[in-house]
Amino acid sequence: MKGLRLSRQALARGGLAALSGLLSGYAALAVAELVSAAVRPEAGPVNAVGGAAIDRTPAAVKDFAIRHFGEDDKLVLQLGILATLAVLALVLGVVALRYRRIGSAGVLLFGVVGALAATSRPDSTGFADALPSLAGAVVGSALLYVLIGLLRPRGADRDAQGGWDRRGFLIAASAAAVASTGAGALGRMLTGRAAEDAVASRSDVALPQPASPAAAIPPGAQLRVPGISSFVTPSKTFYRVDTALVVPKVDATTWQLRIHGKGVREPVTLSFQDLLRRDLIERDITLTCVSNEVGGPYVGNASWIGVRLADLLREAGVKPPSRGGPADQLVSRSVDGMTIGTPVEDVMDGRDAMLAVGMNGEPLTFVHGFPVRMLVPGLYGYVSACKWIEDIELTTFDDYDAYWVKRDWARQAPIKTQSRIDTPKPFARPKSGTVMIAGVAWAQHRGVDRVEIRIDDGPWRRADLAAQDTIDTWRQWSYPWKATPGGHTITVRATDRTGEVQTEKRTGTVPDGASGWHSVVVTVD
Repeated sequence: MKGLRLSRQALARGGLAALSGLLSGYAALAVAELVSAAVRPEAGPVNAVGGAAIDRTPAAVKDFAIRHFGEDDKLVLQLGILATLAVLALVLGVVALRYRRIGSAGVLLFGVVGALAATSRPDSTGFADALPSLAGAVVGSALLYVLIGLLRPRGADRDAQGGWDRRGFLIAASAAAVASTGAGALGRMLTGRAAEDAVASRSDVALPQPASPAAAIPPGAQLRVPGISSFVTPSKTFYRVDTALVVPKVDATTWQLRIHGKGVREPVTLSFQDLLRRDLIERDITLTCVSNEVGGPYVGNASWIGVRLADLLREAGVKPPSRGGPADQLVSRSVDGMTIGTPVEDVMDGRDAMLAVGMNGEPLTFVHGFPVRMLVPGLYGYVSACKWIEDIELTTFDDYDAYWVKRDWARQAPIKTQSRIDTPKPFARPKSGTVMIAGVAWAQHRGVDRVEIRIDDGPWRRADLAAQDTIDTWRQWSYPWKATPGGHTITVRATDRTGEVQTEKRTGTVPDGASGWHSVVVTVD
């Protein structure tokens, strides 16, 4: 009986030791969150480690995450980091019961890892970014040392009876939990207050009427077919693909953009108000992410308001390579350290490349790049659509590889001709008779000339095209199908205005975008 009682006491102490590790990890994260509010939210250990993990993840793995988790990929990563930390904290607590100093040192080690991750990020401000992880680790390490001390027998002669300070442990553990919760809540509150200026600056923005408004969307550009994508994608449902674990909240009143580099007469610095005082253009432009698989959701069409980027570059003295300019690459930098390389020739060839300040008639949302983002029609976003932009450097492709190029993506990436079936959905069970097949096709900056549908292995038949807005937007299409009972495969392909037919060859998204025909399988009742 005595042995059984001692065994139960040992298990209880082991469980409380694991709880001590968990509380220490919780305290470390809470203190780090509080300190990061004074430094910057991106320096918090979870964000720093997550960002470093994204930086070092192979392109294929990133693509897998986007494909399977969509816009929740960052949440999945953060939850994974927290789950890993929780398991390690439990283990360190159990280890500390026998090796008290080693357990506490383990907490410190993870703080060092977080600090190194924070200072290795492209947007790191230096040693200050290490402070949240280090401060949290010191507090967590000290707390684990204290809690484990309370679980240890108070005298060697009482070891057999397990004479440890139960009351003292419960008081200390409860106090630590309450204090940690308070520290975390205070950190979140301070972080929220720090973002208030940015939120207020967006609320105060009144977009001027564009000097060059977009032409009215033609009647008939939006087909009245249930299940088809809206011709204009609402801002709140427009796709988001980026590497920012914390969406930057940039104050428009303090934001500045610097233009410099090869071919620039002298560096130019512009404020947000400088941009709003210029002649603005408004254009309907469809954006596509290079991670969009055949038939995927990462494409959307919106109305954008901004400043012609080519005008700014010409005023700074920049010439495209075709006119003797020394720079063939424009590297845009975001406030979160992202770098995107864009061909200078494409920016200055007459297309409506812009620094956008508005989307669908309103200031950009923070998620989509407020206060200013770049976009270039006809190029995948990873080589053209820098959000939260703050710096433009003129350089060459030989001299510099941007973020995604270093990770095996192509340097130049014009959007491929693609089409998608929106309705019927895969594995749908429509009734026999006339079934309306419909969807969208895109070939930005070339335009869509034809869309064709094939049922099973039958002949290609032309779909009816909706009215075209511009060559920079997608185009809707429809086809009335006389559906017969049984299983059928519906396939679509598009032809752009250069005469290029969408290729059947199926490729993945790496290195320059997916290709292939989109198909859906349905069963007609």
